[in-house]
Amino acid sequence: MGQRLIYAEENMINKLNEKIKKTGAPIVVGLDPMLKYVPEFIRKQAFAEYGETLEGAAEAVWQYNKGIVDAVYDLIPAVKPQIAMYEQFGIPGMAAFKKTVDYCKEKDLVVIGDIKRGDIGSTSEAYAVGHLGKVQVGSNSYCGFDEDFATVNPYLGSDGVKPFMKVCKEEKKGIFVLVKTSNPSSGEFQDRLIDGKPLYEIVGEQVNAWGAECMPESGNYSYVGAVVGATYPEQGKLLRKVMPHTLILVPGYGAQGGKGADLVHFFNEDGLGAIINSSRGIIAAYQQEQYAHFGEKGYADASRAAVLAMREDIAQALNCR
Repeated sequence: MGQRLIYAEENMINKLNEKIKKTGAPIVVGLDPMLKYVPEFIRKQAFAEYGETLEGAAEAVWQYNKGIVDAVYDLIPAVKPQIAMYEQFGIPGMAAFKKTVDYCKEKDLVVIGDIKRGDIGSTSEAYAVGHLGKVQVGSNSYCGFDEDFATVNPYLGSDGVKPFMKVCKEEKKGIFVLVKTSNPSSGEFQDRLIDGKPLYEIVGEQVNAWGAECMPESGNYSYVGAVVGATYPEQGKLLRKVMPHTLILVPGYGAQGGKGADLVHFFNEDGLGAIINSSRGIIAAYQQEQYAHFGEKGYADASRAAVLAMREDIAQALNCR
């Protein structure tokens, strides 16, 4: 427990930026496992031990994740497990989520919990404590899931976000607030004009204001980050100006259609300010035609090759801007 508490005292914004500079890869790998992504040999082994049960599925997911992390941890700064992919397998799935978080932190990766929580009052406080902080149990305090960052839905306003900000200040951790998401129907709400501005721009302005209240003692980026989809590069260009001290998490690369050339305006002139997520484009790379030669047994090596290709694509785009 002592070692874990020391880890939590690090400034996670600065750690993430330093790891981005060290690896030359502003990349986060989305650990979003579906059973259809898990190679048959892993599933068979897990089912042989636990049966075709929730426990068997969770074991398969955990072993699959571990293989990918072992193959790519030296290339990337961060991972982003999407909690729904684990929740679908009930309590065993949540145990696999926690094992994945802990294992990634052992590998010195920054962990972004993609939980998209958004509520008010004591509920929001409990979410923040459970995922980023410490919960008090009698005279003891414990880390729950213990991610380094969490994604947050701002629909309920400051009442839903400020409990997370409080924990971020205490633990020197961070959040990513949904601003302009990568999905096709995001514009149904996010593009609506209010006083002549799209809603996503107003949310971006509020994220910038929250960030001003939540700056670390050192560094140029706030503990309050934003989610802006790679599939909307023009909106990303605008939001980069609206939120100059905000770290932007950019989903939608690869499988959703985003590519390196779309991403240049998400970054600041210092080459920082954005981290690009790819999930199934990396974790299920062996199922893609260009990586099929790795085969199922080489699924983790295919993931490594996909990370290297993504790193090169982004680097070329940034060098050409």
